[in-house]
Amino acid sequence: MPRDTRRPTDVPSPLGDVDLHLFNEGSHVRLHEKLGAHLGVVDGVVGAHFAVWAPNAEQVSVMGDFNGWDKDSYPLAPRGVSGIWEGFVPNVGEGDTYKFHIRSRHDGYRVDKADPFAIHSETPPLTGSKIWDLSYEWHDDDWMREREKRQRLDQPMSIYELHLGSWRRVPDEGDRPLNYTEMADPLIAHVQELGFTHVEFMPLTEHPFGGSWGYQTTGYFAPTSRFGTPQDLKHLIDRLHQAGIGVILDWVPSHFPSDEHGLAYFDGTHLFEHADPRKGYHPDWKSYIFNYGRPEVLSFLLSSALFWLEEYHVDGIRVDAVASMLYLDYSREEGEWIPNEWGGNENVEAIAFLRRFNEEVYAAFPGVQTIAEESTAWPMVSRPTYVGGLGFGMKWDMGWMHDTLAYFQEDPVHRKYHHDQLTFRSVYAFAENYCLPLSHDEVVHGKGSMITKMPGDEWQKFANLRALYAYMFTTPGKKLLFMGDEFGQWQEWSNERSLDWHLLDHERHAGLQRCLGDIARLYREEPALHDGDVDPEGFAWLDAGDWEQSVVSFRRRTRDGSREVVVVCNLTPVPRDNYRIGVPARGYWAERFNSDASAYGGAGLGNHGGVSTTPLPSHGFGHSVNLTLPPLGVLVLQHDASVTG
Repeated sequence: MPRDTRRPTDVPSPLGDVDLHLFNEGSHVRLHEKLGAHLGVVDGVVGAHFAVWAPNAEQVSVMGDFNGWDKDSYPLAPRGVSGIWEGFVPNVGEGDTYKFHIRSRHDGYRVDKADPFAIHSETPPLTGSKIWDLSYEWHDDDWMREREKRQRLDQPMSIYELHLGSWRRVPDEGDRPLNYTEMADPLIAHVQELGFTHVEFMPLTEHPFGGSWGYQTTGYFAPTSRFGTPQDLKHLIDRLHQAGIGVILDWVPSHFPSDEHGLAYFDGTHLFEHADPRKGYHPDWKSYIFNYGRPEVLSFLLSSALFWLEEYHVDGIRVDAVASMLYLDYSREEGEWIPNEWGGNENVEAIAFLRRFNEEVYAAFPGVQTIAEESTAWPMVSRPTYVGGLGFGMKWDMGWMHDTLAYFQEDPVHRKYHHDQLTFRSVYAFAENYCLPLSHDEVVHGKGSMITKMPGDEWQKFANLRALYAYMFTTPGKKLLFMGDEFGQWQEWSNERSLDWHLLDHERHAGLQRCLGDIARLYREEPALHDGDVDPEGFAWLDAGDWEQSVVSFRRRTRDGSREVVVVCNLTPVPRDNYRIGVPARGYWAERFNSDASAYGGAGLGNHGGVSTTPLPSHGFGHSVNLTLPPLGVLVLQHDASVTG
């Protein structure tokens, strides 16, 4: 190709007037198709069109591999009053690294910035953006066609949460993490063995500091290059879909870091963030808060969300730290925050953004799910916006997590005094579409691993953890479990090392994982355990009041009543003989699951596969069963009409 000597501003722009209008009013949700760097051919010359929003700049230029990082040789031109600078740079190609050099109108400020719309980046600690073509041939048609049906709220959803960089490493190669493509086979095999329906990746958006676990995002359109190219990540998601496994991504529109090459103080002004630190700075994370009232910021964030759903076939977005967005006084003392126009502490602009986000996502991708990590009692988080809700598909039940872990951490001899921590949830269990999370947050920062939270000797610790997981998978709500918890990792999680996979060579750890896999598969395969996850028709207590013996029993059923199971939890290490439970049908009740099975490392106590009813009234029914309750055990019973006598 001949070298083109024209200036970058002499060629047509892919940005139309409608694009500019939508961008400036906060309604452009495909902005990634217009801003950033886009390869193209103009008059037979290969190059790229660059566009960046910097309304307070005096001059913007592109620099990179292609011009020796000269800050002035490729200036861009302003596009009217839109604040966008653009131009075509000839003779650049895929893989070239670039940044924008911005000279501000304010105080002579000059800075080199990564592209906010970059779709690929240099591997940290390098911070340049890369010109890239996202073309990829997908092979997940079957999954995408069936996705909407698979992800309805009456379908099973059990989520395996993981941090890609520390799930598994290669000790023989400097203890490096697996990359995206290497991850596919072992992750698929493990998730299938566990019986989970989905994986959730902690943030894969590009971030400068690995110790932030991805939650300090700088690249809202770029998967981190630590583990490969964009196509490598697409390959991983494609393979997961082909194996029937859904993919949820963590997304962080609540804050961003102050790194100079990122979004902060982008054009010499507080462009993406609020200027006043009482609204624009997070004291907890020492990071900046997006200005949700600025239309162009809305276009940026909405475009980011839809980009991952469209370009990477993602099945769900879990929005981090929603509570920090909703409240102006979040983690602030009096005088450290600015009330809204009515004098309240609600962030009206953030609320409007979250509603708009959910409306746009579900309009464009009705088969996906949005999930809010919201830790307060904010009402109707997972209710439609047209009835006043925030519009999320689901909400993490942080109350369940806190109460349940507090209960299970008690010595069993004291649990009878904390019985309400198990039963209180039924008061609000269906106020939202809940997901029950035992996430990474519960096994870091000195909180200890899940197995070390459990009381008692080693046998009791494992029995308690088996009971906890069985209780979780039989309780109404979708499920989420963090990596390493499935086999009882002793060490607290660290992003700097692999999980302790060698523990599976020990029978108790292997038994715990078998137990989890069996109850997860039962949850997935038995409609009575998932059809009514978010509907009060799917749950009823048999006995919530046996606090003296720390036993709870309940029914799970489909909403039409066609299928039903009975769950009995004995949460002390004392076996209980002749424990009578009323059941809704006469005949034989098969023991479909017993967390104390010897195959799981338990004592093997139970009911020899099942038990027949006797005509003794109990719990409001005319027939009942007489059970042996194993120590620290959970039983799942189901009526079997094929057995008579």
